[in-house]
Amino acid sequence: MFNNFKSIYPLIVLVLILVACGPTVTQETPEPVVETMVVTEVVEATPVEVIQIVTPTPEPAGPRTLVICLDEEPDLLNILYYGSEELIQAFEDGPIDNNSFAYQPVILEKLPSLADGDATLTMVSVSEGDTVADAINDIVILEPAADPPIMLTPAGGGDPVPYQGGEIKVEQLSVTFKLLPGLLWSDGVPLTASDSVYAFNLAVDPVFGPDWWEEHTAAYEAIDERTIQWTGLPGFLESYYQTFFVSPLPEHIWGKYSPAEIQEAEELARTPVGWGPYVIEEWVEGGESITLHKNPHYFRAQEGLPKFDRVIYRFTGDNANANIAALLAGECDLVTAPLDDQVELLLELHEAGKLKATFSTGTVWEHIDFGIQHIDYDDGYQLGMDRPDFFSDMRTRQAFAMCMDRQALVDTLLYRQSLVPDSYVHPQHPLYNPEVRHYEFDVAAGSALLEQVGWVDDDGDPSTPRIAQDVVNVPDGTPLEVDYETSDTSTRQQVTSIIQDSLAQCGIKANIHLYDSSEWFADGPEGKLFGRRYDLGQFAWDSDIELWCWYESRFTPGPPNGTWVSIQDGKERSFTGGWRGGNQTGFANDEYDRACSTAWSSLHGQPEYEANHLEAQRIFAEQLPSVPLYLRIKVIATRPDMCGVIMDPTAVSEFWNIEEFDYGEGCEE
Repeated sequence: MFNNFKSIYPLIVLVLILVACGPTVTQETPEPVVETMVVTEVVEATPVEVIQIVTPTPEPAGPRTLVICLDEEPDLLNILYYGSEELIQAFEDGPIDNNSFAYQPVILEKLPSLADGDATLTMVSVSEGDTVADAINDIVILEPAADPPIMLTPAGGGDPVPYQGGEIKVEQLSVTFKLLPGLLWSDGVPLTASDSVYAFNLAVDPVFGPDWWEEHTAAYEAIDERTIQWTGLPGFLESYYQTFFVSPLPEHIWGKYSPAEIQEAEELARTPVGWGPYVIEEWVEGGESITLHKNPHYFRAQEGLPKFDRVIYRFTGDNANANIAALLAGECDLVTAPLDDQVELLLELHEAGKLKATFSTGTVWEHIDFGIQHIDYDDGYQLGMDRPDFFSDMRTRQAFAMCMDRQALVDTLLYRQSLVPDSYVHPQHPLYNPEVRHYEFDVAAGSALLEQVGWVDDDGDPSTPRIAQDVVNVPDGTPLEVDYETSDTSTRQQVTSIIQDSLAQCGIKANIHLYDSSEWFADGPEGKLFGRRYDLGQFAWDSDIELWCWYESRFTPGPPNGTWVSIQDGKERSFTGGWRGGNQTGFANDEYDRACSTAWSSLHGQPEYEANHLEAQRIFAEQLPSVPLYLRIKVIATRPDMCGVIMDPTAVSEFWNIEEFDYGEGCEE
């Protein structure tokens, strides 16, 4: 739970702000991203009386100070409590960064790899009663009479096999990490491997509870003062093994407390001791400020880092106008507080040289899912039932994609700061497949494909919906009229309006239904989305460095240990994700499932890993269970002479390199 690169901290984005939604979900069933702040309209440039452009006061002599304006004061500051990453990055550095869809070691000599030998696979024998990870990395105790049978990935790879008793050989992964020499805590005490082991032992204590990969750990131990070795349970193979390092905690300070006392010891979370570029000096509570000063023991001090003597975090609220005014007046050097409703103004001020506005696409992709396997179809489709089979034919799904003007969303709602993706993988990801099928907005081509399927324009009036004529599993005369459902945020209201209008040009009538987020994302079977009771459903997923292989049939939401009959191929399949499974479309394709499962059971450095991720994207873009709409974006505003601030799609925080932030003469080369 302490590897602070493993999750995406909520980021300031252009259109909306992301927060966690609903109960905790498993790795196989990632949680949808839900918005809590919305934009009701494109806001015109703020009047002069609200924002006065003032020339910043020249930098005074004395200690160089950076003033950062955040929207709110954190409750606590410690990786135990997942406090403000903007602040945590100031007193911790790394230990592993995740930028540009790749991991970079910060306080480690290197990242382990199979090729270099600091990550190894060993063949081990397991038998009845042993604790292992099965073929989908669930922790199980081996028993031959289990129902359903326990499936294991055999040593050397290949298709999973059922455990039937006796001994069976599986692979066990071991990874070695080595700290940089000479690391010190900010109080001058050496930082050693035992501090990471201490943090691991604390993480798995019941008071805090382990993360998923920590639960799958057989051993985490210090080999010497700088070396840690992690060993997984037999059978546990996970592609991001390079990150199985636990952020150190200062055992020389924390060791005198019990886990329960640590949970209650507020002083540990308010005055943390770290190894990063800055040290907390003063915390003025009540929404005022936190001041930090340069860490004299920072391991990069010889590089002239950090650039500032002091950093002051001011908490200025979430009013975009006020925050921009403070930036223009020189009261803030950098603003991360929400700027969603003033992006147009930021672009104008940036163009005028009054401030610097930096944008980046994030990893969150908005999309529209097709309700392929409606819940009513699970026991077999009956022609003439209330809900026609609109989407089991992939040609219909492809036609819908051609009839959605997705570029208009990017141009009008995102100010051309984003793009329309072709799959669930960000184009900057090293495993992005550039050869996947692309769908332009093309009313003529979309209409022609609908005609081919049997959706005909019987009255020659494009403003009326097409009707079915010999469409498979659809009664003749059925209008091409579908429900288009999503949450009721203002942004999505704008999106649905644009998509509705463009679909209508192809003779598709989309009836918009908007719901409160709690209702839209409610668990099945009652929930609309996860209960598979929709035609078109819009929401967002987050695709980070590690690729989730979306829309595997086994993760279709449904009753645990139940089965369903796919309308696409008539095969019986099992529910393994429960009602929070991530394939709410009910899409089922054997080739896609095979590519995904092989990719998931492979490791970085193995050829099967890359090849199958590329193949899965190809199949996704052809079969199209979902239409990607756009990548959400992130924005940050700074004084115009600021440098060193790097917006990155996958950074846990835009402050990942705060030690390199600079302005003024320090930016001249």
